[in-house]
Amino acid sequence: MSHLDIILQADELAIGYGKKSQAATIAKDMSIKLEKGKLTCLLGPNGVGKSTLIKTIMGQIPPMKGKIELNGKTLSEIGPKELSKRIAVVLTDKVRLGNLTVLELVALGRTPHTNWLGNLSEQDHLKIDRAIQLTHISYIQDNVLSELSDGQLQKVMIARALAQDGDLLILDEPTAHLDLINRFEVMQLLRSIAHEEKKSILVVTHDLEIAIDTADEFWLMQCGLPLVKGTPEDLIINGQINLLLPSEQLSFDKITGKVLILNDVSYPILEGDSYLIFWMKLFLRKNHSVKVNEISKISIKESPFSIKIETQQNQFRFETFNDFKSYLEG
Repeated sequence: MSHLDIILQADELAIGYGKKSQAATIAKDMSIKLEKGKLTCLLGPNGVGKSTLIKTIMGQIPPMKGKIELNGKTLSEIGPKELSKRIAVVLTDKVRLGNLTVLELVALGRTPHTNWLGNLSEQDHLKIDRAIQLTHISYIQDNVLSELSDGQLQKVMIARALAQDGDLLILDEPTAHLDLINRFEVMQLLRSIAHEEKKSILVVTHDLEIAIDTADEFWLMQCGLPLVKGTPEDLIINGQINLLLPSEQLSFDKITGKVLILNDVSYPILEGDSYLIFWMKLFLRKNHSVKVNEISKISIKESPFSIKIETQQNQFRFETFNDFKSYLEG
């Protein structure tokens, strides 16, 4: 990694609110680095200081200790206008739609680069067109914002930020109000933009599963603990991903990639394809009963689908999980 690839960095950073005797430090001893061409996800429980860290990176709140450098300059050396050219932000606040079209909203991303009249140059139009192309929204560019779905609107907001053409793009929970398909689409879009356009993108999210699939790096925040950084896969293998789980009753399962409730489930002998056994284990965790303890063996077949159970006295066969559930509840 070349020093030219580092967009933002800070060492021994402390963040918080207030001044002198009224100061309240939320997190300290933070060393952070954002690189060109990488998607970084910031995860942690509510109230841990994620928003404070973002505001500090944006220059809205001064650090309690340490300094943040953007392209080799401290934030205090960069004026607000120049900072608005270098850092683009998409917040969770609902957009007041009005009568703006998609194209008009995306064009607002060029505001830091225009004169006081807001006149757009040829270069501005090229940046706007590129942002629309990257987010695949050309088919709705003439639509009024109020006509858009939540997923479409989020892509438009990302396009506006891209039109700003900063080195760093920060998004606060960009998938919060979206359905499953749109959550995947938005995060995959951000990943491709980071890699193809060599942008540094920082996403605040609670969506652990999708973040694992898309992020190049995780920042994990937990109350009273130093910030943990690393590749998602490394944090999963070494167990540090469990810092995100507030309860000892929860654990991140390294095989399935899911957060599971810890309970003392002992499984009978399971036979069948590995994916069928995976779903049977999940089913038994949710539907554990005394009758499960009486089962010595479960055989699952795919085509035609069947579940065969064996106890000391009997054998039973079911055609669906639902039939098996009725048996366990009987």
